[in-house]
Amino acid sequence: MSNSNSPDLSGAPHVPDVPQVPDVPQVPDVPQVPDFPTSSAAPQAGQGAGPAGPATPPPYGGPPTPPPYGGPPTPPPYGGPATPPPGNTAPYAPYPGTPAAKQPILSILALVAGVIGILGSPVVFIPIVGGIFGLFIPAAAIVLGFFGRTKEPRAKGLWLTGIITGAVGVALALLSIVIWAIVFANIPSTGYSY
Repeated sequence: MSNSNSPDLSGAPHVPDVPQVPDVPQVPDVPQVPDFPTSSAAPQAGQGAGPAGPATPPPYGGPPTPPPYGGPPTPPPYGGPATPPPGNTAPYAPYPGTPAAKQPILSILALVAGVIGILGSPVVFIPIVGGIFGLFIPAAAIVLGFFGRTKEPRAKGLWLTGIITGAVGVALALLSIVIWAIVFANIPSTGYSY
């Protein structure tokens, strides 16, 4: 007779056995490091260590030993100055008596004044006074740009940018003066009469 509470096991699939876990691998033995000779066992000066002898490092702060001929160069010590690459990479010093190349000061000042004139352009929207004050720096940029053009022709990018940005700044200042003059001219009178 069969029990209604127990399931029928004849139709259940077969469960395979659980595979075995392999053993943990063993760590191989570490070979012994040969002892280096101490300073008392080191060869004395004049005896030499031979071609197969260990190289002793230079004393701390002393000059580094040169690499063997044809070998790779030794890196500089930690914190020490790096050696320059081989070849002549240093520029030549100018001959005595020759002047150094002059910096294009007028062109640089024209550029700076022009950029300040553009960046300071919001001040021109202060009625009348802002437009007048907004004329000074861009006008200086234009003047310095033209001086730079005659005296420093090699700095064309600097003085040309100074002239252009100065002209834009002057145009903004003049536009501000005109707009405020029109605004104040159209304000109705308050009714006072003499």
